[in-house]
Amino acid sequence: MNNQRLDTIRNKLTATFSPLECLVEDESALHVGHAGAASGGGHYKVRIVSTVFEGQNRLNRHRLVYDCLAEMMHTEIHALAINALAPSETKAK
Repeated sequence: MNNQRLDTIRNKLTATFSPLECLVEDESALHVGHAGAASGGGHYKVRIVSTVFEGQNRLNRHRLVYDCLAEMMHTEIHALAINALAPSETKAK
C-alpha cells in the first residue's frame, strides 16, 4: 500500500472540493493478479462530501473527481470507485 499516493489523492481532492468528508481507501490488495495491478496502478475507493456536488448529477460529480485526479489516472490510479455526495444527501441518511 502506497501511503504517499493516498495522501496525494486526498490532498488533490481536498484542495479542489474543500470537502466536509474525504475518505480514500486503497483496495489494491483485493485486485492482486489483475492486469492493472501488474502495471503499478492502484485500485482506490473514494467517499467525498462537498457543497460542489449540490445540484450535480452522478455523472457530472464523477467527471469532476476524474478531472481533479486526471494526471494520476492510468498511471498511479488504475481503478477508482467514487461515492460523491452533497451535504444535503448525507443528512437524510
